[in-house]
Amino acid sequence: MWWVAFNAFIVTLLALDLGVFHRKAHVVAIKEALGWSAVWIAMALAFNVWVYFQMGPQKGTEFLTGYLIEKSLSVDNVFVFAVLFTYFGIPPQYQHRVLFWGIFGALIMRAAMIFAGAALISNFSWIIYVFAALLIFTGIKMAMGDHESIDPEKNIAFKLLRRFMPVTKEFHGQKFFVRHNGVRAVTPLFAVLLCIEVTDVVFAVDSIPAIFAITQDTFIIYTSNVFAILGLRALYFALSGILPYFHFLKYGLGVILVFVGIKMSLAHSTWKIDTTVSLLVVAAILVISVIASVLHRRATEKQN
Repeated sequence: MWWVAFNAFIVTLLALDLGVFHRKAHVVAIKEALGWSAVWIAMALAFNVWVYFQMGPQKGTEFLTGYLIEKSLSVDNVFVFAVLFTYFGIPPQYQHRVLFWGIFGALIMRAAMIFAGAALISNFSWIIYVFAALLIFTGIKMAMGDHESIDPEKNIAFKLLRRFMPVTKEFHGQKFFVRHNGVRAVTPLFAVLLCIEVTDVVFAVDSIPAIFAITQDTFIIYTSNVFAILGLRALYFALSGILPYFHFLKYGLGVILVFVGIKMSLAHSTWKIDTTVSLLVVAAILVISVIASVLHRRATEKQN
């Protein structure tokens, strides 16, 4: 019952978003983006309150911790959006439409990955240690500053797309598909949409195991992922211009991945880390990372 009601609620929100609030293509201003960010965060927190009273304090804490982790890890997606939009030269007024369908596809793929992960853990309990090792390895790479640059030309999906279908150089409004020189072709909007979908799958390989370290309740994992993803569009338009100033944020995210990897590896031991402790640790790392970034920025400006 809860699954049906939640998914119906999300579909309604998405329909209102695209069909009413963003029916016409326009440039999303920072003020509008901040407003929508506040709306999505408020909805997530309201749902968190419902979980707390309906399913118990433990589930409420698990949802909040999972949401916080997924929300913080989604910062990487914002960087990728900026790179892809710049590479393909996507006009600002069309970016919201691309992100809408990109996030819609991400919701479907992440749901599939969550249920697949839950099935693996249920049938092969040892897989949890594989997830833990993956998180620790990725976190160490991120914390050490080993970040791979995003090159759309090397994107496998983009290469396959160009091999089987022509890609137009010009835009055709908000259309993804057009008839070009008598043949079916795709526009740059669809090309960037495809790259976004594939990139999100890559990021999900890190983020989904991270939340399995907090809880193995598929409803909590799914709903916290959904709320984190729904706010991605607004987060992009609100933060894309200032994210480069958060110098230490990626390092903080790396530490978080290492921490949740360790928590996952200790899940069946006497040293099991409590969910409330996890929430406090994740929140503290994020706050310290942001404060350190602000102080670093101010010190750099003074030197210049």
